[in-house]
Amino acid sequence: MIRTREDLHRYLEADRINLRRYGKRPHPYDEVWIFQRLLRRTEYHFNTARQGDPLGWLLRKYWSWRLHRRSVRCGFEIPLNRFGPGLSISHRGPIIIGEDVVIGANCRINISVTIGPAPGPLPQPSPGIGDNCYIGAGARIFGGITLGNNLVVGANSVVGKSFPEGHMTIAGAPARKVSDTPSDEYIIST
Repeated sequence: MIRTREDLHRYLEADRINLRRYGKRPHPYDEVWIFQRLLRRTEYHFNTARQGDPLGWLLRKYWSWRLHRRSVRCGFEIPLNRFGPGLSISHRGPIIIGEDVVIGANCRINISVTIGPAPGPLPQPSPGIGDNCYIGAGARIFGGITLGNNLVVGANSVVGKSFPEGHMTIAGAPARKVSDTPSDEYIIST
């Protein structure tokens, strides 16, 4: 969680490295990098604002408004404080992350991914995903499951059971272990 300015800069740098971007500022048409920078800045302002501070309230509203506009433009539905440092979204397109999902550092997410609680009466538990994970296009991850570190979730997989040991590739509907290949070749670990 981003609690200081140093944390903010560390998260932004890890995101930039994982996105494979060069330079300090995004290109005006680099929608994903702009979104991720807005996400981190909004997290910073929400986590560091003091109660009853009118300037802090105004800053939170301003950054929330900018993040919401960019989220709608990109098709992302990502709540604050869900990802560790090193988030890498492959490109614009629908990505939906549930409110209680926890995802570790250096995670790469592709288009049309949905991660959230299982369908049913509320409240349902949400997934927990470890560090250095690669989530393929169209993957669906539901329920109170745990996915370990260095895990690859194949494209169009439906994951409904836990794989806490990590260091493997899972795929299919329902997902099952298909190989011992970890995520090392798919992501950049910062």
